[in-house]
Amino acid sequence: MADSALKKKTTVSLFWSFLDKFGQQMLNFASMLILMNIVAAEDYGLVGSLAVFVAFSTILIDSGFGRALLNRKDLTQTDYTTVFYFNISLSFVLYLLFFFTAPLLGKMFHAPAITSVVRILFLSLIFNAFGLIHQTILTKKANFKGLTQVNTLSLLFSDVVAVVMAIAGYGVWALVAQTLLYAFFRSLFLWVYSPWRPIARFSRKSLGTFFAFSNKLLSASVISTTVNNIYPSLIAAFYPMSQVAYFNQAKKYQDIPFLTLANTFRTVAMLILSEINEQTERLKRVVSKIIKSIAFLSFPIGLTMIVIAEPTFHLLFKEKWLAAVPYFQILTFAGMLSPFIFIFQELFIAKENSKFFLGIEVAKGVLLILLIVLLFPHGITALAVSWIIYMVISLIISVMLTGKLIRYTLFHLIKDIGPYLLLAIISSAVSFLLTMKIGNNVVFIILNLVITGTSYILLCKLFKLEMLKEIEYWFEKRKKEKK
Repeated sequence: MADSALKKKTTVSLFWSFLDKFGQQMLNFASMLILMNIVAAEDYGLVGSLAVFVAFSTILIDSGFGRALLNRKDLTQTDYTTVFYFNISLSFVLYLLFFFTAPLLGKMFHAPAITSVVRILFLSLIFNAFGLIHQTILTKKANFKGLTQVNTLSLLFSDVVAVVMAIAGYGVWALVAQTLLYAFFRSLFLWVYSPWRPIARFSRKSLGTFFAFSNKLLSASVISTTVNNIYPSLIAAFYPMSQVAYFNQAKKYQDIPFLTLANTFRTVAMLILSEINEQTERLKRVVSKIIKSIAFLSFPIGLTMIVIAEPTFHLLFKEKWLAAVPYFQILTFAGMLSPFIFIFQELFIAKENSKFFLGIEVAKGVLLILLIVLLFPHGITALAVSWIIYMVISLIISVMLTGKLIRYTLFHLIKDIGPYLLLAIISSAVSFLLTMKIGNNVVFIILNLVITGTSYILLCKLFKLEMLKEIEYWFEKRKKEKK
């Protein structure tokens, strides 16, 4: 594909992917804003403590086959159908496993109420499995517009029901319904939107072919998913459910902008990097551009979030959730780095170097276990700090291996992200110093957003940083097209 065609495809894909991820996060934010003021923290803790089990099961059901389907160019109806039946079968097996072991989870977390929650909540595994192939096909066709519509409608319906149930006093069941209905409606709408239907055929040979590609990818994903979701479950085993809720909700809120960025660029990288995976220099240029784009947005957003955290929580959730603020601020430092790691993961997959991918995840898993052993005895705050250390070392490891693949080294990373980080620090520091004596929360928040944003853009313009020039060029081009 020519550079111009690739650039156009990237731009269109980025637009719809961003709209999808941003829309999802905004709906999530709006629903959480209402629900967190109604539902008790302990109820949030009950659901949050199960995060690692839900995430682990979701990855296991897909088994890396979705990514294998995306990477393969010549696929048959039998290939898709075989993976579909595998996904469905495994989802039923896992659901039954959790159904019968639910009482053990209740004992482990010292919360008998978890038993009934597990038996209803984990039905979402089966609902999600029914839509995996349709999602893969739409992604493969770069139909992000369709995925945006499906995801937005599903979230809207599930969020409305959850809010109504919360107002009616259903507590934890409002949260369970939100997850369950989202999975149900999403698969339903995927079936309505996508014309693909399974046939009465199953091929062990086809499944074996996909497993040969996906086994290391699956192992890596299982490790990564467990690591990324282990903290709430770990806290639940030793602390009250309210502490699980404070930590988990803090992580969810700081995740909103960074997951939007990561998933937007990751979805596009998934397609673009695979398409040029044999062109080393071109890959290096594309990766560099993506890294700069993320840095341009991630650092000023993250540092501003840290500065306005306490007044924002006080304004939105009152004193009820103020205990989550320190966790939120610490985790945000780590969150700013997460989108970069996701992009390097996509590079390893695009280069079909599953050994790198698996090796990194094993190393990261061992690292996190060591950090937890060392810091968890010192409390939940120390556990949050361990996440920053984990993310920094993970990023360094990823870049070192990237250097071997496409000669994109730690020096290149620092060169690409350094200017944006420095200007973001200067902008947020100036903003904080100018507003630190303001007592009104609303005024403090608005002024910090305005001052940080304005000074950051002006500094980027002053130093002629590449991403600002790219944005200005894009707007100029759009104006000419309208004329």
